[in-house]
Amino acid sequence: MSSVVLPSVTGDFGTKPQLAFPPAAAPEGLHVVVLREGSGDPVQPGHEIEVDYLGQTWGGHVFDNSYDRGQPLAFPIGVGMVIGGWDDGLVGQRVGSRLLLSIPPEHGYGPRGVPQAGIGGGDTLVFVVDILDAR
Repeated sequence: MSSVVLPSVTGDFGTKPQLAFPPAAAPEGLHVVVLREGSGDPVQPGHEIEVDYLGQTWGGHVFDNSYDRGQPLAFPIGVGMVIGGWDDGLVGQRVGSRLLLSIPPEHGYGPRGVPQAGIGGGDTLVFVVDILDAR
């Protein structure tokens, strides 16, 4: 059985991360790695959470990040308001955590992608997410 190889991440919680991708193809399925375990309460479905994040296609370009804007994103989690990979990957994680998510297309933007953001149909998405708050 082969182990899954995910990108490496540099940078500390609260700062814009950098990703280095392995030469391997994107893995199947949703993968969530806790890079830094927070000490806050676990995120529950229905909470409004506030996060900083960087989103990049597997081995490709950064399509969005909140660090450059200096404005975290707040949204309800676990209720279908964001891509499935975020609902599935962020619920249960603790406030103050930094996470790496590898999100396959079926948990991301599917076969259509988001062409205006440079996300192709079938692209695997990789996010680094800092959970700042949950209420």
